[in-house]
Amino acid sequence: MKLSTERITARLRYPFRIARSGSSARADSTEIVRIAITLEHDGIVGMGEAVPVPYYGHTLESIEQTVASASDMLGDDLEDVDGIIDRLLDAFDDERAAVAGIDAAVHDWIGKRRGIPVWKMLGLDPTKTPPTSMTIGIDRLELLPEKVAQAADFKVLKIKVGTDAEIETLTEMRRLAPDKTLRVDANCGWPPEDIIERMQGVAPFELEFIEQPTKAGELDAVRSARKLAVTPLIADEDSVRPSDVPRLDGVYDGINVKLSKCGGIREALRMIADARSRKMQVMLGCMTETSLGVAPAAHIASLVDYADIDGHLLLAEDPFEGLTLKEGVVLPGDSPGLGIRQTSVPHV
Repeated sequence: MKLSTERITARLRYPFRIARSGSSARADSTEIVRIAITLEHDGIVGMGEAVPVPYYGHTLESIEQTVASASDMLGDDLEDVDGIIDRLLDAFDDERAAVAGIDAAVHDWIGKRRGIPVWKMLGLDPTKTPPTSMTIGIDRLELLPEKVAQAADFKVLKIKVGTDAEIETLTEMRRLAPDKTLRVDANCGWPPEDIIERMQGVAPFELEFIEQPTKAGELDAVRSARKLAVTPLIADEDSVRPSDVPRLDGVYDGINVKLSKCGGIREALRMIADARSRKMQVMLGCMTETSLGVAPAAHIASLVDYADIDGHLLLAEDPFEGLTLKEGVVLPGDSPGLGIRQTSVPHV
């Protein structure tokens, strides 16, 4: 049984900015670096992708070290997903991006061994997948027409806010896309003392929801703002792992589940089930990653209310293929495992 990593680079279509510092995609860089994980056993190769999230302390080096250490912890039965992930999280709870990549490779391996796609292995129906949003990053107003035009095939647009120009940005977005569903992501950019004023300021734009208005942990401010019932609030940076869900009940209307944060498919399913039991809405997100990185989320996206799995669509070039975009919905294929194939040699 062999676990290995490979550093690859994929270029962004546009430089990407958000209100929070520490993003994996910054205004001064047009490249995103990630690690591809390969699991080889019994002649079957399972693939996964680990995207370092600096906000949570992940680095390329820490991912590589985690994967190297994890090779001896997989056990003899790769179909024992619960046992594998439990052992990895016991040892690497703070390295959940690496665990997510291994989790993806294991699911890919199992699906290939059984000859069925991961979604079928989990008893899911991709036809129930909600449309994904296309992200519009913080940028100059004069670039918005071009970005909106390129997003013509998408019914939902997610606008990054959290700056002094957010009202002007949303005004222009509503002019350019009067019939689109708009949601906004403040990326922790609103001070807690201003959250109510900022929510009231964006309310006239008929938003679907507001994602993570304040810094993680400022739950009292969010709880108070939610009582106004202006616009639904979805947790992102506050929603990392399954143990976070109970404390967000009654504070947020819903949670955003990202596999790179929580540790992969198994942990995401736990978060989704708990949120559903609490009648909370569920959004499924991603990082800026290739089709290989987005694929695990695409296979379980039929379980959620909102999808934001456009990371691979933000790239100028994607070295993998296997996902399809149909009427704004990102869908997995019918090939065994994650159904992803490498089409080109990535930049190293």
